[in-house]
Amino acid sequence: MFDVDIKTDMLTAMTLRPCPTCRTPTSWEGNPFKPFCSERCQIRDLGAWSSESYRIPEKPQEEDGEGWSGEGEEG
Repeated sequence: MFDVDIKTDMLTAMTLRPCPTCRTPTSWEGNPFKPFCSERCQIRDLGAWSSESYRIPEKPQEEDGEGWSGEGEEG
């Protein structure tokens, strides 16, 4: 009987995921706001994206080559 309780606890722990906004452990089963714990956290995340608080890093632009003193130039 003790083994069954441990397995049940392990399965419960496996289905809980931290909310991306507040980090509260949240079950995804039957949760209409997943991966968030609530509508409030979902709206906060949407607001952060719409206000451009979240940004995806951009690759720096490469130089045109002007002023480059590389190989092959004679000085």
